[in-house]
Amino acid sequence: MIVAAALVTQAPASPAPDFTLRTLAGDSVTLSSFKGRPVFLNFWASWCDPCRGEMADIARAAAAHSNQRLVVLAINLTDQEHMVDVRRFVAEVPMPFPVLLDSRGRVRKRYRLRGVPTSVFIDTLGVVQFVNPGPISREALQHGLSLILTRGEP
Repeated sequence: MIVAAALVTQAPASPAPDFTLRTLAGDSVTLSSFKGRPVFLNFWASWCDPCRGEMADIARAAAAHSNQRLVVLAINLTDQEHMVDVRRFVAEVPMPFPVLLDSRGRVRKRYRLRGVPTSVFIDTLGVVQFVNPGPISREALQHGLSLILTRGEP
C-alpha cells in the first residue's frame, strides 16, 4: 500500500523540528548537532517498495556530495514494523549512512508524516527548504540538493 506523504506544518522556510534517535548500530544521533551542514532526511519502511527503489539514488547522491559535508539520515518507521524486517532490508539494500530508528513514532509525529517515502531537505541554518512526498525522482533529488548545498555556505 502506497500512501501519499506530506508534511502538514513543515513547509519550506520553517525550522526543522529537532530530534534524537538511536541508530541501528546503537549510537544516538541528534539533528541539531548537524547545524552548519546540509541535511537530507529520508523517512522509510521495509514494507515500502518505493523506499527500496529510491535508496540507490540516495546512496549515490550521498557519495557524490560528501565533499560538501552533506548529511544523509535514513529514518525508519520502526514503530510500524518488526526489527527483523528492518535488519533484513538494510542487509539487502546498501545504505552507507546512518539508519535511525523511530521506535515510538515521535519523529514521524513531529514532522506530521502522512506516509513513506518522504524526503526532507534542510539547509545549513536548520531550515526546511524542500519536501518531497512519495518516491523521489532523480530530478527532485537534485533539485532538493541544489537548494541546501548552497544555502548558508560562505
